[in-house]
Amino acid sequence: MFGFQCSVKRYHTFFVSDSFLPDTVSEKEKETRIMIITLKDGSKKEYAEAKSVIDIAADISEGLARVACAGEVDGEVVDLRHVVDKDCELSILTFEDEGGKGAFRHTTSHIMAQAIKRLYPDVKLAIGPSIADGFYYDIDSENPITTEDLAKIEVEMKKVVKEALPITRFTKSREEAIAFFKEKNEPYKVELIEDLPEDAEISFYQQGEFVDLCAGPHLMTTKPVKAFKLTSIAGAYWRGSEKNKMLTRIYGTSFTKKADLEEYITRMEEAKKRDHRKLGKELGLFMMSDEGPGFPFFLPKGMVLKNTLLDYWREIHKKAGYVEISTPIILNRKLWETSGHWDHYKNNMYTTVIDEEDYAIKPMNCPGGVLVYASEPRSYRDLPLRMGELGIVHRHEKSGQLHGLMRVRCFTQDDAHIFMTPEQIKDEIMGVAKLINEVYTLFGFKYHVELSTRPEDSMGSDEDWEMATEGLRSALDALGLDYVVNEGDGAFYGPKIDFHLVDAIGRTWQCGTIQLDFQLPQRFELEYQGADGEKHRPIMIHRVVFGSIERFIGILIEHFAGAFPTWLAPVQVKVLPISDKYADYAEKVRKQLDDAGIRVEVDTRAEKIGYKIREAQMQKVPYMVIVGQKEEEEGLVSVRSRFAGDEGQKNPEEFIKALKEEIDSKIQREVKVQEA
Repeated sequence: MFGFQCSVKRYHTFFVSDSFLPDTVSEKEKETRIMIITLKDGSKKEYAEAKSVIDIAADISEGLARVACAGEVDGEVVDLRHVVDKDCELSILTFEDEGGKGAFRHTTSHIMAQAIKRLYPDVKLAIGPSIADGFYYDIDSENPITTEDLAKIEVEMKKVVKEALPITRFTKSREEAIAFFKEKNEPYKVELIEDLPEDAEISFYQQGEFVDLCAGPHLMTTKPVKAFKLTSIAGAYWRGSEKNKMLTRIYGTSFTKKADLEEYITRMEEAKKRDHRKLGKELGLFMMSDEGPGFPFFLPKGMVLKNTLLDYWREIHKKAGYVEISTPIILNRKLWETSGHWDHYKNNMYTTVIDEEDYAIKPMNCPGGVLVYASEPRSYRDLPLRMGELGIVHRHEKSGQLHGLMRVRCFTQDDAHIFMTPEQIKDEIMGVAKLINEVYTLFGFKYHVELSTRPEDSMGSDEDWEMATEGLRSALDALGLDYVVNEGDGAFYGPKIDFHLVDAIGRTWQCGTIQLDFQLPQRFELEYQGADGEKHRPIMIHRVVFGSIERFIGILIEHFAGAFPTWLAPVQVKVLPISDKYADYAEKVRKQLDDAGIRVEVDTRAEKIGYKIREAQMQKVPYMVIVGQKEEEEGLVSVRSRFAGDEGQKNPEEFIKALKEEIDSKIQREVKVQEA
């Protein structure tokens, strides 16, 4: 659904109907029948008549009603105006809940749209949903709105808030709704309505003179929205299609408290400093080129970083009992038809013709892994079979969605496919979860886990889905991992577990995933001989740890602000001779470090030592080794680190030994000084 989407929901508007009563209930019983509302804490409220969510909130406590943003009825987020007319489970959502945040920020997007229409009456409105961390509104304006205009819009928004406008909801028929927006010269709204199903309920929200097409939910008035900030402007194609007109998208965010807004702004400013695109250029890690949009170029230092990650990946997977394979980048159409990708994913695939046959550049590694499994007979004694692949995949992303290393068209996916018996599901899931935990813990990431269950559009029997879901659930329970259940958010071929990691400044990234698949083995008719001598179908796990290596590198750059732990740093030591006179000794120290397997560079430029130190600091090098007359005469080095500043003079052998220990154990030293 679109952001301030027209609702397809049917809202009950009057008193308790007989529809939720059993047919056997007598007239007398109907008169005395009460509605039972089960609250989030398990307590119950009883009512003899239908009540709106906001009225129930007020009945619980006036304080709760004041901070209520939305409701959740039987798992569905609803408007505060929604009338409850039957037994249900009800949660009153505040700004602390995701659904409450959504309603609060959705209301803010309407306040912004109202302010824009007051300032620029000729602007045409498109869509304005709430999103993670904020909201946006797409507008069509003959006279471009720029970042300089945002302050003016914010001033007008404050006026709308101060007016404390009541927000009301009403519906119109399709014909009335179309006529309404045609009269107001809002073509985008007309198009949205015309594309709705015939039986869709078309709802509107009004605050003062401003009326918008919207499914909600919204706050009761504009008054609570006092802490907000318009953050940026971007271009966005209408309905996400490059064939349509480019609109102006205005982003913003809002909070219930000014202090929370200020904290968010500070965090965003820190995020700008950490932007991997900026740091990637400054540190010489990667580049992008107009000759290949969405196709990253890794520079020498970036390749060191990437290969170090891949070496670590190979190390931990070998220990965990994986074998590594490599499958072709281009495979024929028949394979992708069998896997289902040709029908369901073709628009995201790059295709070519070879020998008059259709081929596709692989968007995923899994069909290749399946062919490897099928290449020879398998027995239950061979299972579980864990096959890892660092496979390069290509996916067509729209140009407007490309973003540094975070969203690219070509990337390396650290896939693994595990083939197993049904009895092995729990243990294999636990093994993968432990591996993911090991990796994320090493980098200092906290994370949370989500279990996604069967979607409406799915394949397979109820029995298969129940078995697979229970396998995932029992593995998580056995590990003692807290998790949230996302009902209906699984893949079409099986349920999944997603790992959402939290970086140094509190942002969340979905990286690791474990997906159970009983469809692909079926499509490719995979088999193994069981202990009973009969043929059986294996179950398949798709899983990634890093996800996209490129994206993970982007996350690491921002997480560490370019200051990688020593084991991961492209350059681990910088040797800095005080002058040219000590270049030979500097070279001798460099060779000692290099022979020990430490990544080292020498700064031989004819610059002052202070300048060289600052340059090394800017390059985020963990250690600097300064050599001059005293160091050469005594066979020592003066060590300066990113972690503790001046660490004094040391014997080169002792320094190398301690450094090797730090690198081999992948220690992350605590930063105790702040370099200028």
